Amino acid sequence: MEQLASALVYMVIGVSVCAFYFYGSNFLLDKLFPTKNRAVTIVARNLRITTRIRPWLFLGPAIIFLTFYLFYPVVDSIILSFYGRAGKEFVGLSNYSWLFSNDEFLESFRNNMMWLVVVPTSATFLGLVIASMTDRIWWGNIAKTLIFMPMAISFVGASVIWKFIYDYQSAGNTQIGLLNAIVVFFGGEPQNWISMPFWNNFFLMVILIWIQTGFAMVILSAALRGIPDETIEAAVLDGANGIQIFFKIMVPQIWGTIAVVWTTITILVLKVFDIVLAMTNGQWNTQVLANQMFTWMFRGGGDFGRGAVIALVIMVLVTPIMIWNIRRANQEMEGR
Repeated sequence: MEQLASALVYMVIGVSVCAFYFYGSNFLLDKLFPTKNRAVTIVARNLRITTRIRPWLFLGPAIIFLTFYLFYPVVDSIILSFYGRAGKEFVGLSNYSWLFSNDEFLESFRNNMMWLVVVPTSATFLGLVIASMTDRIWWGNIAKTLIFMPMAISFVGASVIWKFIYDYQSAGNTQIGLLNAIVVFFGGEPQNWISMPFWNNFFLMVILIWIQTGFAMVILSAALRGIPDETIEAAVLDGANGIQIFFKIMVPQIWGTIAVVWTTITILVLKVFDIVLAMTNGQWNTQVLANQMFTWMFRGGGDFGRGAVIALVIMVLVTPIMIWNIRRANQEMEGR
């Protein structure tokens, strides 16, 4: 209750400060450049000035925060990547040469690539299929609500839920893990799923797919509803079946939205951290880049230079996809 009360207090303070800033800054701007009881030329000049200044009153705080919490850390990470363990001794490119000869980094990179192939594709495909199916049944909104609910759960909370699903007890003991309980019920042997070589990565991916499918479903469902009914009716009159209508009529018309959803999930996957940390902490060959960076920067490694290099690798992987996503969204907005 104490933590909840503190959170509510901080929320009230934050909202109050924002409201005071925006109201106060606009009030002050109107006072400095009044438009009442002034000559027409002065009114026109003041309107031009306030029109130019007012947007920056709204953008200003965001720009300041982005500068201190995004731009500055990027520049500092680039500088730090040329320094040693304590961030004081200049080591040149040695951290970069270490990067591509380190087995743990290469393992993390391979795992991230597997996540990159499996999670965005699976979540987007399942979201598209579910969106199409739920629009055809009367209880579709209830199904959408249930599928979207995992989006409200934090990654750590979702990991705890799935940790119980994957829980393993040795043979002969009562299985409290749902998956092993089903396996034992059908006569199989319980498995320690999250330590199973290679396959454990896919068991972790299932958690993120479970969370992100709801997001993909909601966005794609809105896109599907925007498809003109005339095109569907024309396809039906031409003798197209349901599968042909779905893949040859509906999907091509929302391909832009599918690409945006896929790239959005891709960016999230490249930064995945919480699930691996909570489920395996990178053990059993499940390490990913973000967890590896955190380990080198703040934990056992304690090497700021190497941690910064790994952080830059994540940034380099994320940036092109993010730029493409923004450009695609801008093109769609301009086309409307």
